[in-house]
Amino acid sequence: MNSIQFTFEEKDRETITVKAELGDSILETALKNGIEIHHNCGGVCACSTCHVYLDQGEDLVEEISDKEEDFIDRARSPKLTSRLSCQCEILKEGLLHVEVPDQTIIQGE
Repeated sequence: MNSIQFTFEEKDRETITVKAELGDSILETALKNGIEIHHNCGGVCACSTCHVYLDQGEDLVEEISDKEEDFIDRARSPKLTSRLSCQCEILKEGLLHVEVPDQTIIQGE
């Protein structure tokens, strides 16, 4: 079974663990479960608003592309674990740990 544990930079948000389906992205899984992650471009790797930190489970998702890396460079406070949640398609079973940056400072969808 797949699951994603979401933690949040926003201190008043609690950790949430949800089931995830193979073939879905982290963004799709979040939205299906009522977890808002901004995605101004609609999830097509054309912005950096869906930026997250993938703290565990990198081997369970699609490898990072050059295009995704370019957009991560434009994200607020990127780290070595930064990914665009729209590009992290879940390919294998397991547990992912995802930290969502503070969404209150991002404008848009």
